[in-house]
Amino acid sequence: PWWKYMNRPQPSLRDFAALRERMGNAQGITFEISTSDRTIKYRSNSVEGINVSAASHDFDKTWNFELQAGRYFTETESNNGSPVLLMGADVAEGLFGGDDPIGKQVQVLGRRLTVIGVFKKEGEDMLGTSLDKNVNIPINFAKSILDIQNERYGPQITVRGNDNVSLEEVESELKGLMRSIHRIRPGQEEDFALNKTTILSNQLDSMFTMVNWAGWIIGGFSILVGGFSIANIMFVSVKERTNIIGIQKSLGAKNYFILLQFIFESISLCILGGLLGLLLVYLIALLLGALTGFYIILGVNNILLGIWISVIIGTISGFWPAYSASRLDPVEAIRS
Repeated sequence: PWWKYMNRPQPSLRDFAALRERMGNAQGITFEISTSDRTIKYRSNSVEGINVSAASHDFDKTWNFELQAGRYFTETESNNGSPVLLMGADVAEGLFGGDDPIGKQVQVLGRRLTVIGVFKKEGEDMLGTSLDKNVNIPINFAKSILDIQNERYGPQITVRGNDNVSLEEVESELKGLMRSIHRIRPGQEEDFALNKTTILSNQLDSMFTMVNWAGWIIGGFSILVGGFSIANIMFVSVKERTNIIGIQKSLGAKNYFILLQFIFESISLCILGGLLGLLLVYLIALLLGALTGFYIILGVNNILLGIWISVIIGTISGFWPAYSASRLDPVEAIRS
């Protein structure tokens, strides 16, 4: 019920400290908050609408990101709450253009902080989130200017398990520790929620699996129709060139030469159609990306798969017309 959700206590620094001390299957535990629609300034330049996040030192262990310039916070900077920050690529571009931002002082949340790193540009994910317009500061620095346990800043604790430990083990340990920290008796309902990032990825995997199956089914029918069309074209080609085939055979052309000649022609037609199809898919993907911002990548593996399928269909579709051409009697073929 919604009232139980509303009455849940926010994740606290006490919870965070207890988990850091007692959890054994985690490679990183982070306390995080964020505040949106802020403005960052450097001299006369400013960028509005940025998101300011504050996190404890293990942020680089619980989340995946790359830096295009500079470095991450040192443990001393995180523990002491030093006035330093990391900024997204769009923020750096808006404030500094092509200049190097490392070591420059900027103003955000009414304080002056030194830029020590810039996140690599990554674009938006499926949920529209991105580090490109984000600024990250140490949580201990945020303590001095914000009430970091206020629910308006959305405090959360992020845990990332060790690589050799299953998600179920991490979840079980985390749930047991949180029940212990909150002193919840056996059988009593939990007053916290564990949200797994794999929930979204599993749903997306399921959705894309269905899309792939639908694509293969539709593609299978298209391939079937295309195969019959190629076979018909090749039968017509054999019919129209019967006398030429007879002349070739009378001049000494072997059956396998006639066979390969028509099979290669069939394969060439299929490859040409496959390349035109790939070009059409590429143009549609570009158009969808421009209109929706959701970019579909046509990888090398997909291109090679499309060409390989074209070769197979060309071979199968062209074999019988080619075989019938190779078995023609040269005298009868010339007379036709």
